[in-house]
Amino acid sequence: MDFPFYIFGIHPHLLLEALAYFIGFRVYLYTRNKERISIDKALWVVVGATLGAAMGSKILYWFENPVKTLENRNNLIYLIEGKTIVGGLLGGLIGVETAKKCIGWTRSTGDDFVLPFAVGMMIGRIGCFLTGLDDHTYGVATTWITGIDFGEGMKRHPTQLYEIFFLLVLIIVLYQFKRKQIGWEGLLFQLFMLSYLLFRFIIDFIKPTPHPYWILNNIQLASLLGIMYYLWLINKNQTEKRREVHA
Repeated sequence: MDFPFYIFGIHPHLLLEALAYFIGFRVYLYTRNKERISIDKALWVVVGATLGAAMGSKILYWFENPVKTLENRNNLIYLIEGKTIVGGLLGGLIGVETAKKCIGWTRSTGDDFVLPFAVGMMIGRIGCFLTGLDDHTYGVATTWITGIDFGEGMKRHPTQLYEIFFLLVLIIVLYQFKRKQIGWEGLLFQLFMLSYLLFRFIIDFIKPTPHPYWILNNIQLASLLGIMYYLWLINKNQTEKRREVHA
């Protein structure tokens, strides 16, 4: 097949990204716990997540190549064209927490976002894969059987497909936790974030992106900070849960 692989004459990245947002939002409305939070407050949380994700995805992208970003600091097209999923997730988290404080909501809302996020990310990664080299989400050259020639005459790791498979397995595992009612409110989202950030930290070692932060790139550095935060948060919640049991 040729890359980019146009669908009905539409660029795959444009089409699949739009579908990812649309379907992800519909999944959220359909699967959210309607007893946990009312629709009006839920929509404010969605607004916070959307704005935070938009800002976070751009800001983290600027750190991919800090020298190039400084050189293009007056280039509006450069500043707005790139984005990252990890930046979007971490920025969305900040946006949600900010929105919750504004509306006075204290309960966790993260569990309702796990399935919508995963579905949206998988659809988006299909678009990344079909876009090929132009999307810059592929891996380094490989001789593995999974290698894909994106049109340059060499086989590369299809890291987009690795991510889709990982997310599919992760959702199946996490929903076993949900079905068995293991843990506390918010644990599902915390495990989702921790697992995905750990995956991205590892998978980015086989991506041909700049690694200006010692041996790490911008995604790995942000993922590492997120991993430490969620390890601390899960340990904190687990300790509080044990105290409640023994109280």
